[in-house]
Amino acid sequence: MTDIAGYGLLSDCQGAALVSLTGSVDWWCPARFDAPSVFARLLDPQAGHWSIAPVGEHTATRRYLDGTMVVQTDFRTNGGQLRVTDALALGTGERGHRIGLGSPHQLLRQVEVLSGTVEVAVELVARPGYGLVTPTATRLDTGDVEQGCADEQGCAVELVGGGDRLVLTGDVPLVVADAAVTARFTRTAGDTVCFALRHQPIDAQPPDAQPIDADRPAGVAGLADTIAGWRSWDELHRGYQGPYLDQVRRSALVLQALTYQPTGAVVAAATTSLPEEVGGVANWDYRFGWLRDGAFTMQALWVAACPDEAYRFFDWIADSTGAPVDGPGLPAGQPVPVMFGVGGERDLTEHTLDHLAGYQDSRPVRVGNDAWRQRQLDVLGEVLNGAWIMRDHLAGVSPGTASFLRSLADRAAACWTEPDAGIWEGRDDGRHYVTSKLGCWVALDRAVRLAGQLDADPDTELSRWRQARDDVHAAILDQGWDADRQAFTGAFGSPNLDAGVLAMPMVGFLPGTDPRILSTIDVIERELSCDGLVQRWTDAGDEGAFLICSYWLAEAHALAGRPDRARRVFDRATSYANDLGLLSEEVHRRDGSLIGNFPQGLSHIGLINAAWTIAQAEQAGSQAAQAASQTTQTGSQAGQTGNGTAVSRSPANLSR
Repeated sequence: MTDIAGYGLLSDCQGAALVSLTGSVDWWCPARFDAPSVFARLLDPQAGHWSIAPVGEHTATRRYLDGTMVVQTDFRTNGGQLRVTDALALGTGERGHRIGLGSPHQLLRQVEVLSGTVEVAVELVARPGYGLVTPTATRLDTGDVEQGCADEQGCAVELVGGGDRLVLTGDVPLVVADAAVTARFTRTAGDTVCFALRHQPIDAQPPDAQPIDADRPAGVAGLADTIAGWRSWDELHRGYQGPYLDQVRRSALVLQALTYQPTGAVVAAATTSLPEEVGGVANWDYRFGWLRDGAFTMQALWVAACPDEAYRFFDWIADSTGAPVDGPGLPAGQPVPVMFGVGGERDLTEHTLDHLAGYQDSRPVRVGNDAWRQRQLDVLGEVLNGAWIMRDHLAGVSPGTASFLRSLADRAAACWTEPDAGIWEGRDDGRHYVTSKLGCWVALDRAVRLAGQLDADPDTELSRWRQARDDVHAAILDQGWDADRQAFTGAFGSPNLDAGVLAMPMVGFLPGTDPRILSTIDVIERELSCDGLVQRWTDAGDEGAFLICSYWLAEAHALAGRPDRARRVFDRATSYANDLGLLSEEVHRRDGSLIGNFPQGLSHIGLINAAWTIAQAEQAGSQAAQAASQTTQTGSQAGQTGNGTAVSRSPANLSR
């Protein structure tokens, strides 16, 4: 089984596929990120794949075509060089912010011989319904099903089973036998062979098999159009000019690739059940949109100069959450939803797929995620912090949205003293997590700042929010600080550490240079970090290091005025990206392998935000040095110490 790092992400901004360095598509969920797969060898050897590779020994290298999510793999054999270009097709003619709106749910694979002579083997084993269904194959041309096409012009095969219809077209003979579609052909330098696999639900109008044109092979036009579509989007999002430019741009493309274009939702990852510990049971479905990630996502989109996407994501959150019930407040006892399906669905009830072996025997394989039922108070702050980031967009906020945001602040004021499941979604009894209290403080602080735009009553709502904000702040300083550890800890009354508290300076709870923050950073780095890789909490055991925690540590160092240390942590975390620049959720601390769902949006979000914060810290340091130099030379620049306050942390002020 291919390691997680061996995969590249393909996306049409509605569904996702993973293609391995060996030329096999081992995961494809057409139509929606959370739809049942038609290929799932990622989770079980028998659950479906589509491989294209040279026959015999070979080596391979690959890349994303610049400005796209199109993967190009070069295979070298003793006889020649072969290139396979893979993409999920965008809608015809889609450009800029419209890419993905009309995606045809079609997987395109183009094979070119660059030099010499190469024999190629193709094998397609479709297993819809997460591997439960073996489809029936029907020839759509005049060839014999078992012997292939009647001529060399090409073939079309329809595969139907469960709720899925797949049509494979290719301009070489295709053979159907033993529930697989295969081909084997030899080509020389300059030859091109194309394949297209289109998916539709079984109750949709059957797609027409495209005729094979020897002068213009199947898929060539769609592939060129898809490349042009991605590059048109990339050209609109090149405003960021800070450090780590290539990594930020690639991460921005990954976030767009994880965006469900019909609604603007951004999913946490393209996969389900890739384990947090190989062989363990912490295997979760991440193909949904989390409010917890919302503000981090919106800031990353701003930094990467994607304001339109940030606006759409915020609107999706507001629309999915719905209007408040029972007057100005949310229903008594009903928690604010923490996550949604990409279409805004709330019920994401979890179940297991017991017929699947799991990635490297990591069971169970789960579909759905019962975290949707949890009470996570931090989401109140995530949404209102997102509103603060989008404050210019809120100039014309609707009365319904304003009422919704006021209700979140009211909930924070009323419930901040209660226990919850926390940002790491613990499935035991609730606790008084510091990060949850911090989220309530953020909700109240941002509501106070946005009071005018939210049409808040100054004598009742605004006064109540201010008082509650001050109370939360005092409680965190009193009960969240451990004098013996000299650090903010994970929960009130607990000595155990939690890397989530590194967010304190990021959200403005305390300055990054506050002695308590500086001490907390150092304690977390000493006790939870190993060579820049940060675990989530004390006594995490064999759990991998979470990349978002490493990027938070880099940000915290930058906000503390330590950009050199920030860069060291950033560089170490980013060094674990695979050859395509993709990051998973975690890094195994023993062997450095990528583990967890992949690619992980929050890891790429952390990369973008940390790169920008480092840029701001270095700019502030440069200004300080310049001011000090001028003061020394002229004595006329007193007071301009460059302490960083001149550099706004609002991504809305970033030059684009």
